[in-house]
Amino acid sequence: MTAPISGDGVFSHVTVGSNDMDVSTAFYDSVLDTLDMKNLGPFGSGWVLYGKDKPAFILVPAGNGKPASSNGVTIGFAAASRDIVDAFHKAGLAADGTDEGAPGPRDHLPNAYAAYLRDPSGNKICAYCFEPK
Repeated sequence: MTAPISGDGVFSHVTVGSNDMDVSTAFYDSVLDTLDMKNLGPFGSGWVLYGKDKPAFILVPAGNGKPASSNGVTIGFAAASRDIVDAFHKAGLAADGTDEGAPGPRDHLPNAYAAYLRDPSGNKICAYCFEPK
């Protein structure tokens, strides 16, 4: 028996930890805006929710008293065009992110074009599109 799947994606949401919620919120407000994802406001104990029409990306204070860490994890966001990938990367650098891979073609998949960043807490994120040039 196969369980029904709701929505278009595999995941209901992604959560990342922050070492400084003010700095991280400013960073994600900037980069996610390029992808038409909005800050949907605070929730619970200092969480910040992002999405288009429902929460999909959740920013939280590090929960166990230790620094936030996502070593080995990368969160990929879908972008509609190469120009949006470029804008995502530029916005991230301007908002205290660090470069982890400049915008450009990626050889592993046809038409793959991506950019990678680390947020101010060290979480690795990227934006990808698969539109031809």
